[in-house]
Amino acid sequence: MSDVINQAVEMLSAKMAGVHIGGTVKFEIEDEGSVMVDDAGVRAGDAPADVTLTASTDTFQGIMDGSTNPTSAFMTGKLRVDGDMGMAMKLASALA
Repeated sequence: MSDVINQAVEMLSAKMAGVHIGGTVKFEIEDEGSVMVDDAGVRAGDAPADVTLTASTDTFQGIMDGSTNPTSAFMTGKLRVDGDMGMAMKLASALA
């Protein structure tokens, strides 16, 4: 597993602590791998999800450190969303 994925699991675990999303989210980080998030926690993996968010490593790290707004990233095409848009919006508010 890549260092980027390991860091993503750590950052998302901290941000998602205590957040109930009611489904499964997959973050696909281009050229690195995927991270799964659900009410059981955060883990590296690649499985079917209710919503999949795809971004470059730079965009993902910007969302995690707060320098990139998830909604702005989506509107400018830096973050692609496939699946349940309502769940993606709930997740964006948890990450902001």
